[in-house]
Amino acid sequence: MKILLSWLQEFVSLSTSAPRQLAEDLTMLGFPVDAALTQDGETILEVDITTNRPDCLSHYGMARELAAFYGVPIKPFGEAAAGRPRARDPIVRIVANDLCRYCARIIRDVTVGPSPDWLARRLELVGVRSINNVADATNYILMAYGHPLHAFDLDRLAGGKIIVRRAAEGEVFTTLDSVERKLCPEDLVIADRKRAVALAGVMGGLDSEISLETRNVLLESAWFEPVAVRRTAKRQGMHTEASHRFERGADIEAAWPAANRCAELIQQLAGGSIDPHGSDVRSKPPAPRSILLRRAELMRHLGMEIPAGDVEKILRQLGFSPQPKGRAAWKCAVPSYRVDCSREIDLVEEVARHYGYDRFPLRLPPHTGQAAQRAARALPEERVRTLLLALGYDETLSAVLVGQETAAFSKEIPVPLANPLSEEASLVRTSLMPGLLAAVQWNLNRDQKTVRLFEIGSVYQREGDGYREPSTLVIVATGDRLEATLGNPARAFDFYDLKGDLEQLVELFAVVSYDVAADDLPGYYRAGRAVRLVAEGKTVGRLGELDPEFAGSWKFRQPVYIAEVFLETLYGWNLRSPQAQPISRFPAVERDFSLLLPQGTRFAAVRAAITSLNIPELVAVAPVEVFRGDPAHPVPAGKYSLLLRVTLQSQQATLAEADLQNYSARIRECLEQKLGAQIRM
Repeated sequence: MKILLSWLQEFVSLSTSAPRQLAEDLTMLGFPVDAALTQDGETILEVDITTNRPDCLSHYGMARELAAFYGVPIKPFGEAAAGRPRARDPIVRIVANDLCRYCARIIRDVTVGPSPDWLARRLELVGVRSINNVADATNYILMAYGHPLHAFDLDRLAGGKIIVRRAAEGEVFTTLDSVERKLCPEDLVIADRKRAVALAGVMGGLDSEISLETRNVLLESAWFEPVAVRRTAKRQGMHTEASHRFERGADIEAAWPAANRCAELIQQLAGGSIDPHGSDVRSKPPAPRSILLRRAELMRHLGMEIPAGDVEKILRQLGFSPQPKGRAAWKCAVPSYRVDCSREIDLVEEVARHYGYDRFPLRLPPHTGQAAQRAARALPEERVRTLLLALGYDETLSAVLVGQETAAFSKEIPVPLANPLSEEASLVRTSLMPGLLAAVQWNLNRDQKTVRLFEIGSVYQREGDGYREPSTLVIVATGDRLEATLGNPARAFDFYDLKGDLEQLVELFAVVSYDVAADDLPGYYRAGRAVRLVAEGKTVGRLGELDPEFAGSWKFRQPVYIAEVFLETLYGWNLRSPQAQPISRFPAVERDFSLLLPQGTRFAAVRAAITSLNIPELVAVAPVEVFRGDPAHPVPAGKYSLLLRVTLQSQQATLAEADLQNYSARIRECLEQKLGAQIRM
């Protein structure tokens, strides 16, 4: 928010007028100053106001904070114009009593025209466009005191009456920005006897706006229930100065004083006469709020004893009117404008802010003597992360809130938010895949052709009447596995690179055996180039190439490989403990087998068959070459050739030729009987 120093000084006598010192003091109070500018001889402070402090979204609100900080009086914000509300109001009727307090003043025989230079200039310096003297008066009070107001042309209100009600289903209403808006019963509207004339707390209507022909003005100064305003503003895609304040919580007790002050200003700028009686219609006033602040809680949270006199002075200057409750506590009345204060800890924060964070000594909290304990799954997650980083992947984090377009990456029904910030963040994610694909897209669009990313995080799924949050790992890779060097061309990342990386990941855990299956895969995997990773009958992951249709929707022009690992399932096995064994002093022996195998026989089956022989000296089984035939060297139909290398080594002695021949014969016989293999001569 932009704050004019000269405007601020109309409410409070500042102990310093130096912008730099004032900016430092506001920052220490929790209101960071982004910039201090000079424009047309005026000093303008750009102040960050946190969401929980709507009372400071005005010059008077900031003056209230500075008056408490400097210990100086502030000009009271009282009833500037004469008049009291009627006991029975013939003008205002509220149907939705739980959502509104409505105050109104009528000013007759006004002359609408341009605002004086001082008013227009002041509004423009804080970023508000000057319209006319009546509309500018409402904006001036808004920026001065923080309470939104709206002026209606009284003669254009059917029946000269205001009705605060919920909108009818499908009711159509045109706002001041000339946009026709379709309303629903959850929207609160200000209406006359025939139609809606304003969207409560958000924006007025075009049919009742102030114009040069306006002679009689009905001035609205209301309080609207914050959640109702927030939902309406989000649903209509609107954000105004009024909605910004109402949806955070305006001061319900400021409505009547603001109406009187604005009525007086309109009379000063546009002439006319103010009706002696105003309107103030509301349901039962809210009960007074109070909070008990204990000295022990101050000490527990702040770590030091603050003198009781200082505590009382701070709370009194902030408007909390502390009353001692014995020697150990204060009962504090919460001002109506402090909607952010509801608990004892809120008052502890107020005392700390105004006492000064810089006055607290720098020290570590006392040691409780309890040893920290790591989460049960912290170690396996750390091992997974370390392996992937070592394999050349970079970790990324994506947003938990996503839009409807991400639903294609999961069969789970998305979990919607009750009050989303936008359509792009209306669901809780059911898959990590869209976030990583977006990161790949971002990199490719910036000419980074090789991208390898992973993310470990939770997805959100319905389970009966509740929800579950399983942990998932997603890997995405595209581009080159090996970069080009002098004399060596680049090698593109492919399916087998990803499969090898996932096999290393699975082998971190005490999995006895694992295999792959090509069925039951989602549609975003390319058919024939994707598999499920199955360990001991359980699916622990999926991997493969992204389907071209999906790749086209993301505008990928090169193959993208993806993998999903269900960590909840994988963590069911313990981490494999490294086992040290002595390096054999005796040489290893390699034996090659050239096999003809039936099409469809996987290497995993070959390895499993050889391993089942339980040969103690067996060290490794590795494929060397696959050959499927060519015109010069045909392979029988339904077969393919595999060159297999078996490594044997003993820890006790050099292997004898007789032992090697025995092992080779057993391996050949096993492959022939179990897999129908033939030895190529």
